[in-house]
Amino acid sequence: MSDWVLILSMAALTFLPRYLPFVLAGKVKISPVVSQALSFVPIAVLTVIVVQTAFVRDGVLEVSFQNHHMLASIVAFFTAVISRHMFLTIMIGLLSFGLMEWLLK
Repeated sequence: MSDWVLILSMAALTFLPRYLPFVLAGKVKISPVVSQALSFVPIAVLTVIVVQTAFVRDGVLEVSFQNHHMLASIVAFFTAVISRHMFLTIMIGLLSFGLMEWLLK
């Protein structure tokens, strides 16, 4: 297969699923239930990414006090629950991770 055919095919397969909902949005009515369900997709995807990053080290589930990513994520989670302030949550999470890397390694 030609490189150009492969590149154009991959571009089409990447572009069309993202473009079609915008084209169809004006013609197809989405029910409120589906619309509400779709509003949770970004939160679910980000949760999966963060949890996988925090708890999996080298392809193995690592739940221990040596896992600084997990501990900093837990600190950031409780900061978010208490403060409800995104910037503060990010800063506390980063600072706690940095301190753990510096002090516990």
